[in-house]
Amino acid sequence: MKLPINESGLAASQLIYGCMGLGGGWNRDPIQSEHITQAHEVVELALENGINMFDHADIYAFGKAETVFGQVLKEKPTLRENMILQSKLGIRFPDEEKGLPARYDFSKSYILDSVDGILSRLNIDYLDVLLLHRPDVLMDSREVAEAFHQLKSSGKVRYFGVSNMSAGQIRLLQNNCNEKLIVNQLEMSLDKIGWLETGVHVNQVAARDNVLPEGTLEYCQLENIQLQAWGSLAKGIYTGRDLENAGENVKNTALLVQRFAEEKQVSQEAIVLAWLMKHPAAIQPVIGTTNLARIQGCVEALKVTLSRDEWYTLYVSSRGVSLP
Repeated sequence: MKLPINESGLAASQLIYGCMGLGGGWNRDPIQSEHITQAHEVVELALENGINMFDHADIYAFGKAETVFGQVLKEKPTLRENMILQSKLGIRFPDEEKGLPARYDFSKSYILDSVDGILSRLNIDYLDVLLLHRPDVLMDSREVAEAFHQLKSSGKVRYFGVSNMSAGQIRLLQNNCNEKLIVNQLEMSLDKIGWLETGVHVNQVAARDNVLPEGTLEYCQLENIQLQAWGSLAKGIYTGRDLENAGENVKNTALLVQRFAEEKQVSQEAIVLAWLMKHPAAIQPVIGTTNLARIQGCVEALKVTLSRDEWYTLYVSSRGVSLP
């Protein structure tokens, strides 16, 4: 089943394959042949299972994730026509020689240069979707709009979006940007539930502990901005990770996930992802595992429908306390 992303017409899969784990890790070591082999295996398995959208960022594995993916496309160029490729930019690593810290950069020149780097590493002529990775507090929305217009006009980028942004930040950017923002990628999972708690805790003291500004989820739905969920598998805490030092709510929720998986004869990953996709915002989970069996387990989520009672049982268990 394909999920049209808003007015773009992009027929995207309900699951997105996140490429952060490709390239051999977050180090400066050279790319090895086994890293390219691994990329071939996960890309082809994803496509065989109907996953046609792939999520990158220029910083993943210090650029090596995009590079090995580009090698896959170089060796099998026909794969490109079956893919929707998305990448992110705006995070800059520390520069010890200049004494600069890690920082964000949405300046026009940096955006344009970063896209050229992304296209070169991926070995492609254009990017389907470009996201701004994390909010730059010095963002000049007019400057970003100029960069987006230039990228669109040159044919280097088809569509644009953001990641980790609130409704207010998106609204400001869209106000000066002629290009429709079609995506907002947020951390959302059965463990990271601030996107739900914001609504539940309206007018309550507990709201001060939430990190997602009120109205972000609703704004994206109203403006037809596709919500994507990074960290959707919650780092495996409900699907087999050692929970010796975990809280009781995590342990109890893991048992529930296991129970539902056994009852429905699917993987535990399928339950965790189905829980996200039950929400009416039509969330697209991004899965980042390089384990082939786990990828196939994730795909099983597409045939799972949780009942309202099952969904709330998991939600309240994850909270660790009753709803107000």
